[in-house]
Amino acid sequence: MNDHYLKKLDRVTAILTQLQSKPLVRAQDLAEKFEVSIRTIYRDVKTLENAGIPIVGEAGSGYSLMDGYKLPPVMFTKEEVLSFITAEKLMQKFSHESLGSHYRTAMEKVRSVLRHSDKNLIQTVEKQVDVFNYHAQSTDSVKNVIPLILESIAEKMQLSIEYRSMDSKVSNRIIEAVGLFFEFNYWYIMAFCTLRQDFRQFRVDRILQVSKTSVPFSKEYGGINDYRKNSGNDVTKVKLLVDKKIMGHLVNSKRYYGLIDETETDEGVVMTFETEWIKEGFPRWLITFADYAVVLEPETLKTKIGELITNISTKLQ
Repeated sequence: MNDHYLKKLDRVTAILTQLQSKPLVRAQDLAEKFEVSIRTIYRDVKTLENAGIPIVGEAGSGYSLMDGYKLPPVMFTKEEVLSFITAEKLMQKFSHESLGSHYRTAMEKVRSVLRHSDKNLIQTVEKQVDVFNYHAQSTDSVKNVIPLILESIAEKMQLSIEYRSMDSKVSNRIIEAVGLFFEFNYWYIMAFCTLRQDFRQFRVDRILQVSKTSVPFSKEYGGINDYRKNSGNDVTKVKLLVDKKIMGHLVNSKRYYGLIDETETDEGVVMTFETEWIKEGFPRWLITFADYAVVLEPETLKTKIGELITNISTKLQ
């Protein structure tokens, strides 16, 4: 069998996997995924139909398997089986507690369809892989909070939440959850807040109560990354002149605190931020490398840093 037919066989098998895993698959998406023409995808789908696979749909709309049609368990490659190990270790350390038990039962089902040799492979290797997490995981007030949030996103139904802010103020909100993201060891909801009539971020572990309402979303939303940088909170522009030798230590955190520009000069690196945390979060982060930085603007940040240093000095006396 020549290389052309081997590639086609791999692609047709992968298309069948896509049909098994999704309710509707577009030819255009398949063409982009496999880097072939749409006409090639049409021929591949025809190949599957000729092999007796009952595919519903047609060119120009989308394809799906006939409802109720079942296929034998998918056979995994050795590389795919080994990837399960690292994925499982990561989930054990970094997954939200409301997802952990569901993931474990899902993995048990995946393991149940593996070949005997693959099960032995996992058993041999899994004790040789570990992930070290140096951050304490947060504890939620609400059981199964993330699955409930995901349900509301899928069903496009509003959530009613009781929320405790950073300064311990408790408020009741009606939100339309756009998505979830994990950052700096915490899970966050990006949502449209009906009270503020704007987008807000809510830390999941600060939700005291949550319930799904019967009220549908008021509007359609895009992907979560369309909103993360425009959450509606007040932002302050900050400019710092930072010593070049400290830049390597700021690689991850600088993006979190709103970096929008970075310009290298003879005196150092001019870093420009747009931050929502000018009163507390940003000054406390800046103080960790303040001896290597000069605040160019705003003046209020200089004042806040001075107050923090004075407070620290007083407690050290």
